[in-house]
Amino acid sequence: MTKRYTVNLSDEERRELLFIIKKGETSVSRVKHAQILLNSDQNGPNKTDREIAEFIKCHPQTVFNVRKKYTEMGLEPALYRKPRENSPIQPIVDGKKEAQLIAIACSQPPEGRSRWTFKLLSERMVELEIIDSISPKTVERVLKKRTQTSLEKMLGYTTKTKR
Repeated sequence: MTKRYTVNLSDEERRELLFIIKKGETSVSRVKHAQILLNSDQNGPNKTDREIAEFIKCHPQTVFNVRKKYTEMGLEPALYRKPRENSPIQPIVDGKKEAQLIAIACSQPPEGRSRWTFKLLSERMVELEIIDSISPKTVERVLKKRTQTSLEKMLGYTTKTKR
């Protein structure tokens, strides 16, 4: 039975794969993919998918997928995962909401308060219907993106200077 996707590694590719396996400073999936390619090589062991899967302790479909990716796209895509284009979780606070949060933080604190707290800011954002719900921790994380001095100014803290 002939394999649909055959792996013919060059000497340089073989050296690179051996280096990945021996290096020990890379992800487990990358090492497994390198072992799959080395064991699938027509000029090398040329084992079956089932033999490779048993040796590497993975599913035979994984072996097939790595071989397919190698023959269709090359060595790099077979070894490295494609980075995500978008995060699976949409950010709660986008640029517009962040600007509104900063504007609120820079405004006068509520009556009877000397400064804004993260809890007050989160409550104000919900009160103004900028966002449905937001925790004080999220407000803190969003504002923490700014430099420490500007965060202190927004919240009304004074920095102590040595004289």
